[in-house]
Amino acid sequence: MFAIAPATGRANVSPAQEALLTGKAAWLYRAAEADIPVVPTIVITRSAWEALQSERRLRDNRLRTHWVATLFRLVGRDGVPPHLVVRTSAPKYTSGLAPAEVDIPAPQSETESVDPAKPLARAISEAFESYSSGSFWLSSSDKTARGRQIVIVQALATGQLRTFLTRDALAGTLGPASATGDALPEMPAASRDLAERLDALAGTHLSCLVEVEGNKVRLLSARAIAVPAGAELEAAVDRVERGIWTQGQAVAAISPARVPQLLHPRLKADNEAEPIATGLGVSPGAASGLVVFTPEDAARVRARGRHCILVVTETGPTDIEGMKAATGILTARGGMTSHAGVVARITGKPCVAGVRTLHVDVSELSCRIGDHEFRSGDRITIDGSDGSVYAGALPLSQPHIGGAIGTLLDWSDSSRKISVRTNVETVEAARTALSFGAEGIGLARSEHMFFSPERMVALRRMILSEDEADRAKALTGLVDFQTGDYAALFHTMGGRPITVRLFDPPLHEFLPRSDEDIEETASSLGLAVRQLRQRLERLSEVNPMLGHRGVRVAITYPEILEMQMQALMAGVEAATRRQLAPVSVEVMVPFVSMASEVTWIRERVMAIAEAAGVLQSGRALLSFGTMIELPRAALRAGDIAQSVDFFSFGTNDLTQTTFGISRDDAPTFLAAYQRKGLYDQDPFVTLDQKGVGELIAMAIERGKAVNPNLKIGICGEHAGDPESLRFFAGLDIDYVSCSPYRVPIARLALAQAEG
Repeated sequence: MFAIAPATGRANVSPAQEALLTGKAAWLYRAAEADIPVVPTIVITRSAWEALQSERRLRDNRLRTHWVATLFRLVGRDGVPPHLVVRTSAPKYTSGLAPAEVDIPAPQSETESVDPAKPLARAISEAFESYSSGSFWLSSSDKTARGRQIVIVQALATGQLRTFLTRDALAGTLGPASATGDALPEMPAASRDLAERLDALAGTHLSCLVEVEGNKVRLLSARAIAVPAGAELEAAVDRVERGIWTQGQAVAAISPARVPQLLHPRLKADNEAEPIATGLGVSPGAASGLVVFTPEDAARVRARGRHCILVVTETGPTDIEGMKAATGILTARGGMTSHAGVVARITGKPCVAGVRTLHVDVSELSCRIGDHEFRSGDRITIDGSDGSVYAGALPLSQPHIGGAIGTLLDWSDSSRKISVRTNVETVEAARTALSFGAEGIGLARSEHMFFSPERMVALRRMILSEDEADRAKALTGLVDFQTGDYAALFHTMGGRPITVRLFDPPLHEFLPRSDEDIEETASSLGLAVRQLRQRLERLSEVNPMLGHRGVRVAITYPEILEMQMQALMAGVEAATRRQLAPVSVEVMVPFVSMASEVTWIRERVMAIAEAAGVLQSGRALLSFGTMIELPRAALRAGDIAQSVDFFSFGTNDLTQTTFGISRDDAPTFLAAYQRKGLYDQDPFVTLDQKGVGELIAMAIERGKAVNPNLKIGICGEHAGDPESLRFFAGLDIDYVSCSPYRVPIARLALAQAEG
């Protein structure tokens, strides 16, 4: 029991006492220490309160004397004991905690100060009791944890009470800002000074309860609140511009996991549609989709690969899965701190709340929004940035990196040494990645260029050819397809490095499976259905993940390798005619396990490249490397490094082959493993540092020992996971490569890890 903001003088708080302060108490103490006006405040722990009660029953008064002396720290210079307020102070806001008990008369005697029948002692006891209904920390049976729970006792504020945010919850601009969306009543100039000083002190958005008395403002309570990533970023950049933070502090303050919230579509700038209703924009971004009225329907629509808007009166805890499945959320009730608003901001979903003209009839699966009626399956569009609701599906623009996030990522790039590339193979995806700051392509999966119907027919003709001559004939058309693709991709990347992976998946994955598809393929190839089925049977594999794939296809069907290299070189030549910047191509052979495989492929790749004649001009740069995605390749990295210019670790397959787990089948049992504590994390989401990570580190060390100039990249899904990126930052690597929308995450996470 000690004062954290005494009525007179300064608090004398020891380090052990300061360690007890959580929630409101911590903010109030820090504010008082910074000479910010705070209503007189003391705290008491559960251990101290229980000791006082035990002492009372024993008719002792040693602790009580100290308690009374602490209460007197709330008395001002006039010597008049004020009425009191009792508040809980938890590490985080949670439902079930006792509300503030206000206007409690000061105890008339020392005995009354601990008497449970009297107002002050009763309020304190009820506050501690309410912790039992909260989270695990609050209701923990651990005696130490329970004993550290604290309650605040304050002098009653006699002025007007006002609630405001230190910064706007959506825009991130300096407050005081409304916490409800309604306009704030007129506030004295001191309130802006208080908001600015608190923001500099806390470095986060705070919700504050203050006393306004004339031109003076005093702090009663403060707690940190969750806000959208955009507001957090705007605030971070503003603090740097005000000289409160350094650029490095701003970069370190933003969680990379929150960046995806900024990468949502928005209504196109030329949108002229009139909204049919307006509510509160409580989670930014725009979304269009089918109207659904239940979480179950949202999950069903999502399972079919379609977008939907969950339209409800209000949401509750049982709606979480439906809210995650929905593309956006629309509610008739609620505001910035409603359940819908909080969950939407956490999950990054656009959300409009508090639409007063929205009336939902779940029994009829219909709703009215103003004068418009909608039934399940109709389309609407919502804008969670300004709260607008539109009839129909409006065109949306894809996000780009700019404003505060662009500034922050530029700052992060200045302290980052590891490059960030992207995994793409189309011009559209490459442009998206470039807009997000990609510095090259670390994985262009050549087989992905054959997913259109006409290209699939040509590829199937090649795979199903009976002999080498037939295959060579079928490959002619494929060269033309890929030449155009490569030329366009090289031109788009403007001289940035591009790693092209040779064919990787088993050939049978491109073959027809359903009866309908088999009949269509047979017709397009001029084969009898029975004849095609016989060929398909010969090509089938029991375990294709470990079968005829990757380098094994190039070795057994060298004409496929020749086709790919011819197309690649033709694409390089076409691109050099369109641009001044040299084309930088890195050919990568996948799924190797032996150095002999690598040298066999390298000889042929280089021979084809030399024969093409495009390298002699100096307008094209060619390097050769391999994916390390099998344990044997990692073990024999020293042998392989003698024949390559770079390693790129395919962490997806390296995780599969190290664990002996199929990534596609893993969900059936991984969840059970995690529940039982056998796995801390899903190894396909966050890298297994002790197993897979050790293989990577060992392979890098062995490879560079033989080839000091060996370039090292990471191109699996883990290259976009913040925790995995922290591990990679500790290795001797040159770049990571991830999907376009994870590029900003990697830029920020690597800057933090390297800083």
